[in-house]
Amino acid sequence: MMESRDTHKEQVERAVAFLRSRLPTMPEVLIQLGTGLGNLVEAMDNSISIPYEEIPGFPRSTVTSHAGNLVYGTLAGRPCAILQGRFHYYEGYSAREVGFPVRVLALLGVRTAIITNASGGLNTAWQAGTIMVFKDHINQLPDNPLRGPNIDAWGPRFPDFSQPYAPALRKLARQAARRLGFTELKEGTYICIPGPSLETPAETRMFRQWGADALGMSSVPEIITALHAGLQVLGLSVVANVNDPDDFIPILLEDIVEAAMQAEPKLQEMILEIVQEL
Repeated sequence: MMESRDTHKEQVERAVAFLRSRLPTMPEVLIQLGTGLGNLVEAMDNSISIPYEEIPGFPRSTVTSHAGNLVYGTLAGRPCAILQGRFHYYEGYSAREVGFPVRVLALLGVRTAIITNASGGLNTAWQAGTIMVFKDHINQLPDNPLRGPNIDAWGPRFPDFSQPYAPALRKLARQAARRLGFTELKEGTYICIPGPSLETPAETRMFRQWGADALGMSSVPEIITALHAGLQVLGLSVVANVNDPDDFIPILLEDIVEAAMQAEPKLQEMILEIVQEL
């Protein structure tokens, strides 16, 4: 049975009201942290951590490497909300449920979203540990967070995605990498697949032919929600491994988490630089 417009709207409004009552001021920047990338919260000042299960309507993260907290505080002098862990379509959630926290924070006044994840590399010219700035994406999920009745006050029925990733934010990311001396920064196209099964060699070959540089099972529902709400979006991905479809190496989640954790300090420094320059 299709969820009613009022039910979804009321769920979002309850979460907005709850967070208004709990947060001292409203955040300006949303940062979503993915697999193996949860430690940015340690750089926050005056932080408040709210478990997802306390926030009305928030889904529950079932992935062990995702802490499941909304952390509010000051980062590089700006009030920020960090989503420490995310939800995935493969966990059984709809795309709209996956994008729910982003919708709530957009209604609280966030205007910039920095979405991060760990991905698998498709571009064989890249190395594991590369940080990729999203320049575009391909959505292969059989769902869209905007499916169903549109709430016009939240965004247009048919949002334009001709330039989904803000050029000014991509420029800030490149400048931050140069200042920090990070040479392994690339720009590329991300493809989101449903999961949880990992890609086959034939699928890897096909996605490369489509023009994708990295793939994962997250982020696109949140990004679509953010764009619909009028947010400026920056996507950053740690490329945890690179597989050649003609010489395929088995992929283990433990290795992806480990590679993401090794790259996390670089990503954290970049985000701090970017937020400071916003």
